[in-house]
Amino acid sequence: MTLIQRSDTELIDAALGGDRRSLSTLIERYTPFVFNLALKMFARRSEAEDITQAVFTVVITSLRTFRRESAFSTWLYRIAVNQCLSTVRKSGEAVSFETFFDEVARVAVPPEDEAPLIDEATVEELRVRCTSGMLLCLDRDQRITFILGAMLGVGDSVAAEVLGISRANFRVRLHRARSDLESWMKARCGLVDANNPCSCPKKARGYLKAGLLDSNSRTFTRERSERVDSLVRTDTAAAAASLYEQHFRSHPAQACDGDTVRLILGRVASSFELS
Repeated sequence: MTLIQRSDTELIDAALGGDRRSLSTLIERYTPFVFNLALKMFARRSEAEDITQAVFTVVITSLRTFRRESAFSTWLYRIAVNQCLSTVRKSGEAVSFETFFDEVARVAVPPEDEAPLIDEATVEELRVRCTSGMLLCLDRDQRITFILGAMLGVGDSVAAEVLGISRANFRVRLHRARSDLESWMKARCGLVDANNPCSCPKKARGYLKAGLLDSNSRTFTRERSERVDSLVRTDTAAAAASLYEQHFRSHPAQACDGDTVRLILGRVASSFELS
């Protein structure tokens, strides 16, 4: 059996016995989840990378204290969520849905004969960037709840434990987040209602012409190997997503910068005391 095929428990036991490769494999297994959680929480790669480093620094230095009262993934999710909730966003984040959609509406759509050429990848980047921006209109509690439950597909039992609330409270919070997003998207977003004036292909041309979008530099769609809703290994079948929610679940999962991963793994030697 290869290291990749080993369970979390087997990797933890081996790591605590002094096998650094097992610890590295464990970190690599969960880096995509942590990075994408942070990227959806703050919509900036640099902040997501900083949070990912901070989370795994805690994981590495605290692994010996893991009591195994719950799954390792649940323990790690809780560390990641706490880090996200305690992080002070460098550029601020509180924006209302009305302000957000008004700012999008102010980007003029140029006539077709004046519009720059665009490709599907650029349109997709704007779609994911725009829907990621909508998440910032939710308060932090609603946002982390929506990301966990609706986007990543974490079951309500685990998500409630991770957030330190009851399952009933988690479901109520998730319902409110879904309702807020859906009502605004139905009113203003062409992804949900084709009768709305905002259209991703048209807006992409506007953003390009205004210099607000660079087709050669993408934040949210660099990698397309899998969707964010594939990052959680769970036996809990996610509820069928509504049309608007499918746009969030289908966001392409992004890879953490290679230098960030190397920094994390470099701390295995410096921060993890072998038996």
